Amino acid sequence: MLLSMTGYGEAHYQSERLSLAIELRALNNRYLKVSVRAPEPYNLLESEFEKVVRRTVRRGTIQVNLRCERQQTLQDFRINTTALRSYWEQLRGLAKDLGQAKSESDSLLGPLLALPGVVPEPGNSGFRSEEEWPLLERVLEDALARLQGMRQEEGRAMAQEFLQYRDHIAAQLGQIRSRMPGVVVAYRDRLHERVRNLLTELDIEIDRSELIKEVSVFAERSDIAEEVVRLASHLDQFHEIMNEPESPGRKLEFLTQEMFREANTIGSKASDVEISRHVVEIKGTLEKIRELVQNVE
Repeated sequence: MLLSMTGYGEAHYQSERLSLAIELRALNNRYLKVSVRAPEPYNLLESEFEKVVRRTVRRGTIQVNLRCERQQTLQDFRINTTALRSYWEQLRGLAKDLGQAKSESDSLLGPLLALPGVVPEPGNSGFRSEEEWPLLERVLEDALARLQGMRQEEGRAMAQEFLQYRDHIAAQLGQIRSRMPGVVVAYRDRLHERVRNLLTELDIEIDRSELIKEVSVFAERSDIAEEVVRLASHLDQFHEIMNEPESPGRKLEFLTQEMFREANTIGSKASDVEISRHVVEIKGTLEKIRELVQNVE
């Protein structure tokens, strides 16, 4: 089953106190990369997000975007008295060392509230990862299910394209196979005609065995039977791999490279214009396959 590496999925959760939305965008990538964008303190759960994504996705760039709105309560607005007391005692000790009046140091209580850690951001103090992560995980799994649905739909469309390209290459290969026996015969006839004309002009004779030897050498040098058989086998294997349970993007990439190699060899060995024309058509179709297979997980 083919899966596209591109897609989109979204899921939501809504309660009286909490609203969550997770968006997933999948892009092409040779390897798996998970990128998480989340507000504090949810960004601390990035590794957990990645673990869940890796259970479903094997290749591609997955962008995870979390939006969160929390209904604030009185408990969300608290002063960190420990931090405030530490600042206050340090300030009074410093004022005493500098000989300042007690009233002067007392007037700095207001600015102390602006120091780091004294007044935490509202909402963060009520966050409990062990309580909220199971909820986040369910929303993430729902978004992944929708993402997978889109990737499967695109994968089915790509499978139809692959089959069309495969059938086109098979048809061109069939034309090459039917043309192969006539190539050596045509070369023999051309060579015989040229030699006969040459002998007539120069009034000399040539050993017939030499002519046969020359034709034999050409036949051996231009024999493409093995390459044609291997390319036909690769086409059958391509179809089989497409039907594997897991999306076989890497296998299809490798097999496409092998088909290119066989097509190039056929083109370089076959000294025939008609066969060369079919090879050009095959390589053009293989290039389309190579571009499309980059989108398969």
